[in-house]
Amino acid sequence: MSSEEIRHGVKLSSLDQEVFPGAEATKRDLVDYLEAVADRMLPELHDRLLSVVRVLRGQGPFMQKNLPKYTPDWVERRALWADRSRREVIYALGNDLRTLLWFGNQRAIEYHTTLFRGEPANGPTHLILDLDPPEDGPFSLAIGAAKLVREALRNDGLDGAVKTSGSKGLHVFVPLAPGQSTEDIAAATRAVTARAERIDPALGTTEFVKERREGKVFLDSTRAGGGTVVSVYSPRHRPGVPVSFPVRWADLDGVKPADFTVHTAPGLLAGGDPWTEEMPEPFVLPADLVEEGHTIPIARVAAMHEGKRRARVARESG
Repeated sequence: MSSEEIRHGVKLSSLDQEVFPGAEATKRDLVDYLEAVADRMLPELHDRLLSVVRVLRGQGPFMQKNLPKYTPDWVERRALWADRSRREVIYALGNDLRTLLWFGNQRAIEYHTTLFRGEPANGPTHLILDLDPPEDGPFSLAIGAAKLVREALRNDGLDGAVKTSGSKGLHVFVPLAPGQSTEDIAAATRAVTARAERIDPALGTTEFVKERREGKVFLDSTRAGGGTVVSVYSPRHRPGVPVSFPVRWADLDGVKPADFTVHTAPGLLAGGDPWTEEMPEPFVLPADLVEEGHTIPIARVAAMHEGKRRARVARESG
């Protein structure tokens, strides 16, 4: 079998090389996987600004947002001004199979998207809860936290779909009706995590500072606004190349991140798509949830202020 070939008009090369050290997968395995899940992955990528994690031979992984100059003309793209770097960034849009295969050939392992489609003013399409268990904790903690979040959501008439992050946590996505402000969605995300924490404070915490989490699962509300999230079905730069994979709520118990890899995931789909099958109809956020959220400080900002306060106290006492 040749290490070079053309698929769907895309020239592929070095297919027999390991995609990165410790991957236990070749570049061919990566491209085969992307082709196998494209009909499920592309609708989620569609019209969202795409950032990828690439691994070049002999180098560590890096996040690529700006498209390189040698990108084929047929890759759809959109320009966005980046305030932080004071420049225009040309993002790819993962809108077709050719683009996905081209990125696979570029050793793009991970596929991260904006929460909005089209223009930022359109606002997030989902409210997203990122459940991050402690480094040495069992994955069952993340599963428990996902159920906790779902209980909090259902108490407000909401629901969502769950997927592995492909790393050590879980993501819960709540679909949203259009026309809700980014600030209100971010506030509601904070309120959901706060309400989940109140249900079982021994399991989940909204504490942003890792050292103060006491072995609990971090209920992360910061996937909001201008943030990004790893796409469903995206591979991850981890040993064995696990993927971010949707799991039916009824099947969540006993699941492990390593169950879903570029080798195993296509065979588990069996013609279905648990992501779209489990995703409820879009919701309008309840007013009381939004109102409570606006009273809760943004975790990252609160942690920054607390760090400055502690540093000031340390200076004054010194």
